Amino acid sequence: MKLSLPKLYPITDTGITGLTHLEQVRRLADGGATLIQLRDKVASPREFYESAVEVMKFVRGSNVQIIINDRVDIAIAVGADGVHLGQDDLSPAAARSLLGNEQIIGFSTHSTQQALLALQLPIDYAAIGPINATTTKSDTDPVVGLNGLRAVRSAIGDFPLVAIGGISHENAREILSSGATSLAVISAVLSDPAGISSRFRQIVEHL
Repeated sequence: MKLSLPKLYPITDTGITGLTHLEQVRRLADGGATLIQLRDKVASPREFYESAVEVMKFVRGSNVQIIINDRVDIAIAVGADGVHLGQDDLSPAAARSLLGNEQIIGFSTHSTQQALLALQLPIDYAAIGPINATTTKSDTDPVVGLNGLRAVRSAIGDFPLVAIGGISHENAREILSSGATSLAVISAVLSDPAGISSRFRQIVEHL
């Protein structure tokens, strides 16, 4: 099953929500999410693996695809649909050789130059960001902004492009119209744990 990028691409965060990855995925799926990235910078590899196992059991037989952040080994072990890699993670070429051709590989970029280089890699989508200032990562790169997003879109043609960083209900439509294929969201959906499903639906309906 290959990639079909939805307009809204949520990323889990146990710190913001206080919820397990499974519970976040349950609520996101209830809101209509079809592509969800599991990200955890705090849990041990074993804890993250066990969380991913639970999630994969839950989504089995559904239309929800699961992407694992950073950890190619965990993605393989749990049978996830793919991985999302950063500039300092395992290279996309190495990941592709381990995952095979059917799995999804996403790759973070932070400039037009990095996005152009990414086109030469065996990836299914590039991410660009941060579009705006964000509080969900402490080691963020310089803000790209809408002009930077437009420049990247112009440079890479129609290649699938995920915008990330400081995306909210208020700015989501403008970011899409500036060249993003999809919007990766964390706080915009997760900051009210009880309302995850409804917030997800509200943003999608607004786009």
